[in-house]
Amino acid sequence: MNDRWPAPAKLNLFLHVLGRRPDGFHRLQTVFQFLDYCDELIITPRGDGRLQLRSDIPGVAAERNLLLRAACALQEATGCRLGADLAVDKRLPMGGGLGGGSSNAATTLLALNRLWGLDLDTDALAAIGLQLGADVPVFIHGTTAWAEGVGESLTPLDLPRPWYLVLVPDCEISTARVFADPELTRDTPPTTIPAFSRGGGRNDCEAVVRARYPVVDRALRALQRFGDARLTGTGACVFSAFPGPGPAAAALADCRREGWQGFVARGLNRSPLHERLAAD
Repeated sequence: MNDRWPAPAKLNLFLHVLGRRPDGFHRLQTVFQFLDYCDELIITPRGDGRLQLRSDIPGVAAERNLLLRAACALQEATGCRLGADLAVDKRLPMGGGLGGGSSNAATTLLALNRLWGLDLDTDALAAIGLQLGADVPVFIHGTTAWAEGVGESLTPLDLPRPWYLVLVPDCEISTARVFADPELTRDTPPTTIPAFSRGGGRNDCEAVVRARYPVVDRALRALQRFGDARLTGTGACVFSAFPGPGPAAAALADCRREGWQGFVARGLNRSPLHERLAAD
């Protein structure tokens, strides 16, 4: 079995903040869609129960590394005595709003569930993943979804699959800092799936991020020349949809001439990881 596993990016097509819960977390509404742009995890099972990181992520201590935390959580939840060597070929930017850490955690859980022969279902894995981050369950379930609660209450959606141009501003944004900002809108009325489908929704974090991170404001302005441009999650990445790869690539070339970094990717309604799992 190939020991390389995709950990895809996601976009938040909109993000509403409905209010703050008593526990301090925020009630959200959002839509997650996957991209065919991924980190790649290299996971090799071992029989001695040890979990070894074979790659480093700059600025992330081992005890905060979500590959290692996910593997430890799965061992603890199941009593499994097997171990693994874990490494990541990193493509998704840190602090970019593309879900890289959560996706890495989900891929670790799903891959080790298969490699260790545990046979946990996705609901059980999602419950373990939720302890690691609110976005982990959507990567576990692997389908484009409408999300509520803190992002863990999911309703699968079948959406158009445009090509996206994603710009990656040169900054890393703290989600905690954005959600703690006193200027964040926290009282958006609940919306519905039909309203979203008619083109409704915005990102409530965008105003705060544009004010606090001018480079993100400039990136959005650069993309707005080509159509609707949005922030994903709390950023820093911004995106715009295109009807095909050619127009998206042409727009990226134009942005690169102005010094922007970015990539073009297809929107997906099923995670590449789940395609890989089905193929094995």
